[in-house]
Amino acid sequence: MIDSFILIFVGAAILASLAMFIRQPLIIVYVFLGIAFGPSALGWISDTTLVSEVSEIGILFLLFIVGLELPPSKLIGMFSTSLVAALLSSMLFFVVGLGAGQVFGFTWIESVVLGVALMFSSTVLGIKLLPRTILHHRKIGEIVIGILLLQDLLAVIALVSLYLFAQVGSQGNIDLGLLLASGPLLVIVAYIGPKFLIWPLMQRFDVFTEYMFLLYIGWCLALAGIAHACGLGFELGAFIAGVSLANSPVSQSVAETLEPLRDFFLILFFFTVGARVDIMLVPDAIWQAALLAAVLLALKPVAFRYLLALRRVRSPIGWEVGVRLGQCSEFSLLVLFVASPLLSKQTDHVILLATILTMLVSTYMVVLNYRNPLALSDRLRVA
Repeated sequence: MIDSFILIFVGAAILASLAMFIRQPLIIVYVFLGIAFGPSALGWISDTTLVSEVSEIGILFLLFIVGLELPPSKLIGMFSTSLVAALLSSMLFFVVGLGAGQVFGFTWIESVVLGVALMFSSTVLGIKLLPRTILHHRKIGEIVIGILLLQDLLAVIALVSLYLFAQVGSQGNIDLGLLLASGPLLVIVAYIGPKFLIWPLMQRFDVFTEYMFLLYIGWCLALAGIAHACGLGFELGAFIAGVSLANSPVSQSVAETLEPLRDFFLILFFFTVGARVDIMLVPDAIWQAALLAAVLLALKPVAFRYLLALRRVRSPIGWEVGVRLGQCSEFSLLVLFVASPLLSKQTDHVILLATILTMLVSTYMVVLNYRNPLALSDRLRVA
């Protein structure tokens, strides 16, 4: 296990340094590292089971932090401009994925999973390529962030739905009575816990950073455990734990405190995603993945240009939003993880390769054409 961690993190550090020079997202580095070191290539890490189990904690922290950034008041403020574009674009690309799956000969379930995987854009790339000093406080920054946060909310709902559907498929039955009763129970715990436990402890011991760090992690994992025991899945519990703290004035500091820990586990998660790639299947899946990637990269700028026009957003802004959001999301990889019992290896590889291709190409489209922190041109580089 220690040898595997050494290989993963030393390799990631070396390849990440190269990626920074060529302006590539680090998520792709971790996936390629998994492909290279995994069983189907070099085979240096042949058994990824333990790494995969540890990496799932990263998903919980990711959803916890997403929840922290989604207070109801913030969402309501974004509805006026971003809601229509977020909902209609997600529906449109779900239909595109559903239709593409049928054209490719996938089963209906696989086509639905493909449609879900294509619904969302990458929050990590969208935010990373958005200059914080300027665009966060301008119309385009507000629109991009609003759409991404609303898509994150939809993605959590989709992940939980797929998780429950996969559970039914693998177990043959599910206790609907327990699910219906456990939902309100989880909400009650999420409301009472912060009010009578978390906030009093924060107010009294907030100067002890080590204790606060443990308190955040404990709250996230406690609700994740309760949700799992109720049959709702760890992911939903972690998300609700974040939302329950979202209205706190310290929610942003909580998110910033947990981000390094989240990134540590997510490196392992994306590595295991790459390690699942069977190189022998790539030639059969690459043409379908390339076709999907081309359709998404061409269609998203057009779709967002016209959808945002419904809210009287100028065409150049709508087009730029579409280019910035032209890739598949890291949630597409989470969809693969959650829905793996429902997919053939061929479908799994098509979605994975399409995600990688859209992330690669869309990054360069933004880097070469719009203001961003990674631009090759001094004229476009803005921190």
